[in-house]
Amino acid sequence: MDFRGSVSVLKIDNNGRFADWLCQTANAAKSFARAAEDGLTGFALLAMVALPIIEVVGRALIGATIPGSIDYVRHLTLWVTFLGAGIAAKQQKHLALGFASFLKGRQRDAASMIAGAVATVVTLVLAWASLELLQADRGAATKLGAFIPQWIAEIIMPIGFALIGVRLLTHAPVGWVRFATVAAILLTFALAYWPEYARSPLLFPGFGIVLVAALAGAPIFVILGAVASLLFFVDAVPLASIPAEAYRIGSNPILPTIPLFTLAGTVLAAGKASDRLARLFQVLFGWIPGGTAVATVTVCAFFTTFNGGSGVTILALGGLMLPILLRQGYRERFSIGALTSSGSLGILLPPSLLIILYGVSAHTPLDRLFLAGMVPGFLLIAMFSIYAVYNGWRLRGERRRFDVREALAVIWEAKWEVLLPIGVLFGIFSGYATLVEVAALVAAYALVLEFFVHRELSWQRDLSRLLIDAAIMIGGIMIILACAMGLTSYLIYADVPTQATAWVQAGIESRWVFLLAL
Repeated sequence: MDFRGSVSVLKIDNNGRFADWLCQTANAAKSFARAAEDGLTGFALLAMVALPIIEVVGRALIGATIPGSIDYVRHLTLWVTFLGAGIAAKQQKHLALGFASFLKGRQRDAASMIAGAVATVVTLVLAWASLELLQADRGAATKLGAFIPQWIAEIIMPIGFALIGVRLLTHAPVGWVRFATVAAILLTFALAYWPEYARSPLLFPGFGIVLVAALAGAPIFVILGAVASLLFFVDAVPLASIPAEAYRIGSNPILPTIPLFTLAGTVLAAGKASDRLARLFQVLFGWIPGGTAVATVTVCAFFTTFNGGSGVTILALGGLMLPILLRQGYRERFSIGALTSSGSLGILLPPSLLIILYGVSAHTPLDRLFLAGMVPGFLLIAMFSIYAVYNGWRLRGERRRFDVREALAVIWEAKWEVLLPIGVLFGIFSGYATLVEVAALVAAYALVLEFFVHRELSWQRDLSRLLIDAAIMIGGIMIILACAMGLTSYLIYADVPTQATAWVQAGIESRWVFLLAL
């Protein structure tokens, strides 16, 4: 009897079982990590919705609030930002310049390798800088509310940047590209020991690398973070200054409105709110020359006020309105232009995310900015509508008759969507609630409307997906803001605003020339 053959077969069988077990364990761990990340992100977003509403209800009914509630909401914004940015890195959905899309074949592959390598290096550098900030703040006695130390809230920054960096590294091809990326990481961290007096010659080569990475398709937040890191490094200023400014996301009282309004827009776009609004404006304006085009302009502007971005509007309404415009004889260029350009008109109307970002940066009261944007917003909508009427009059196509009963029916059908911007304006300008509380009420309103009133979405099937979609959008936007704050910190450190003001005053005398140059 040949025992040696039996032993060999047993060894192979055991090795195969061990490999299978190892593979199953790895897959289970990966699934658990993904579920934990998604669950934590969704919980943070829902907590951001719940806390301000509890604040409003408690203040109205019993005159009491949760101690430190607004602090928790602001720091949850920080967590949602980095968790969403991490998921966006996993799905390769970070915003970048589009130059690399014109490349093909090997050139495009090379651009992707360069962009990925630089992005990995920069995010790991920012993770290290965030860790230094965390270590410096661990000894501070500052607490959120009355219980949670501030450094607990900050811990998401080094974890988030490191997670993004690791995921960008895993997207690189296995082989010499990944090896070169690791070598670049080690070389970059070795530069920390470069003599301070000899760092200036590294500035222009560093800018060259950043420029090439930007053209190659590196994410925008990476470019901003790379420029800020390079400038602080050359001036021998601790890189912890960058995450210190990024932490302002967690200390700004207005920024939580951005994730809350974004969540509301994501939920409304996923439902059939766009269909109801399209029918409403078609009935209201379809009887005039160019009525369908006017309806397209107004519904796109109106819908953008919900979601804060023209891109979501184009996705939600493009497939619905474009075939209707083409079927009625409008030229393809005019139809596409009407959809893409009118969607951006709504960002001038409250609650505009861009106006909120500008107000945060310029330290300007948001109610004044909202009022300032309404007149030019409605004026632009009117100008677009006049052009649409002109095109419709030239077509001399068939127009629908205005039917009062039909109009009342579609108004009733879309009543909940029509009431939403009215409620937002009342909440903002009445003074009964803060802007963050209004945003939380809008997000809760959208969730209740789509999941329980219209029942077009299932909370068991769709809620988790929509929370992650919203978090990806929030993370992609807010991490750009975080890195931009770091770059702004250097500009202030180097006194660039004062020098720029002096240069403008010395070279430009006319206010009109200044406005044109600006």
